[in-house]
Amino acid sequence: MKELKIVEFFSGIGSQARALQNIGIKIKVQATCEWDIHASVAYDAMHKGTNILPSISKMSKEIILEKLSHYTLSGDGKSPMKLKTLQGYSDEMLKRIYTSIKRTKNLTDICKIEGRNMPKDTDLLTYSFPCQDLSNVGAFHGYNKGIEEGSGSRSSLLWQVGRILAEMKSCGKSLPRYLIMENVPTLLSKRHINNFNKWINNLKELGYISKYLPVNARNYGIPQNRPRLLMLSVYVGDDKKLAAKVEEFFNSWGENEEYIVKKYEESSYYKKITIENLLRTNETKYENEMFESTPNDTPSRRRIWNENPKIIDESGHLTSEEFIRTITTKQDRHPNSGNIYYNCNKRGKSHFRYLTPRECLLFMGFNDKDYETLIEHNIMNGKRGKLFSKDKIIRMAGNSIPVKMLEGFFYQLYFLEDLMQKSDK
Repeated sequence: MKELKIVEFFSGIGSQARALQNIGIKIKVQATCEWDIHASVAYDAMHKGTNILPSISKMSKEIILEKLSHYTLSGDGKSPMKLKTLQGYSDEMLKRIYTSIKRTKNLTDICKIEGRNMPKDTDLLTYSFPCQDLSNVGAFHGYNKGIEEGSGSRSSLLWQVGRILAEMKSCGKSLPRYLIMENVPTLLSKRHINNFNKWINNLKELGYISKYLPVNARNYGIPQNRPRLLMLSVYVGDDKKLAAKVEEFFNSWGENEEYIVKKYEESSYYKKITIENLLRTNETKYENEMFESTPNDTPSRRRIWNENPKIIDESGHLTSEEFIRTITTKQDRHPNSGNIYYNCNKRGKSHFRYLTPRECLLFMGFNDKDYETLIEHNIMNGKRGKLFSKDKIIRMAGNSIPVKMLEGFFYQLYFLEDLMQKSDK
């Protein structure tokens, strides 16, 4: 397969790019879009490098602040950051933020992207828009506006993707050949299905044929129960013959993920990973990480131990659990992903721990080197502590997409590319 030129909207820490590379697809990242400064710097460190660009290293704090004032950035992924907040950051931190924006070609704010400024000849655009207003967890916390256009919800940022595509088409710029969406399966619920169908119809009017499938990360060789909805859209324009071939290709999938899972399992890229493979329990090597993930012994924490699955029980052995629960943006919560018996022999501490930040990244399909890169280059975030705190890494993992699940879905691009090339002849 030829090199794919990709754009990653809501790029996070780069699950999409990593998955494509893992299955042997060469990529050129034309642009990313992520306003969370932690995810932006993490993406840069894990995929591009950790050095500060020479041209930026020479800039004064005042110049960098002026440069950053032109971007919409966020410190929590929920609300825009004020320039006054950035002023409290160290020079090195500001240089890292600006370097990450430039090196990953980060457009930062999807609401400010104009179609005429989008990269040319994009092969693949991915969009994993916020799910807070769709997920059951989000609904519990009052985020229930869904993806309704104009609602102002974070999940309604989906329509910004449509706006950008429409602007590209109106100014004569070629649209991406493929679009891949990732979100939660509640998009198919009665509460959201009308808006989701509206979105699919909008894509159809732009020239796309779409196919969505409910999937679960546990079926792609990663031991995490994480239901998701993936959708692939193929640009056919007015080409009826190509449209018929794409429809036939999509029909071969059926209505569930069994077909694409089977194809992935038959590939040389599939490898099943167990819970035991991903836990890091060596007390000599990982003692500090395990201790930092051990909560205080309080009634609420005892409830968390008693009412959540045990990954390792009091005997010190793995339980019969094959999959952990979904990794969310917090582990110190009820419900959580599962608990591990661990006696650190410290007064006031519980006799169990949560998944460590390292383990959360591993269960999402990243590796030890990714975690160690973040920690080795973890600099002070002004007076606010280090950039990659324990909680921030867990949040980034919880907001990410299981890499192996994407591998299985992206693997279909090999077959689709063959079909598209034959259609060009």
